[in-house]
Amino acid sequence: MAVVQLRRDTEGRRYYRRKLAAGKTSIEAMRALTRRLSDIVYKRMVVDAKRLATGPGGHVVATLQSSTADLNPMIDTRKSHFPAPLLHG
Repeated sequence: MAVVQLRRDTEGRRYYRRKLAAGKTSIEAMRALTRRLSDIVYKRMVVDAKRLATGPGGHVVATLQSSTADLNPMIDTRKSHFPAPLLHG
């Protein structure tokens, strides 16, 4: 995201240039811009999670109609999910 911000005249580019003018190296200014962008994205994710009423880890809370809330899942344990071993003769 930070590299894309630098390509055009954006707020990110202006922020980067302010850091350079303040005496930061280009790597330090890029690190600061990256951190700033990650903070913005994180805050947006928190707002969205609250709005959608998600549970821990950002997953929507399971309802009784959800397959994750089924106490007796129908799993056929007789079949293996792994292929049969190769037999060498």
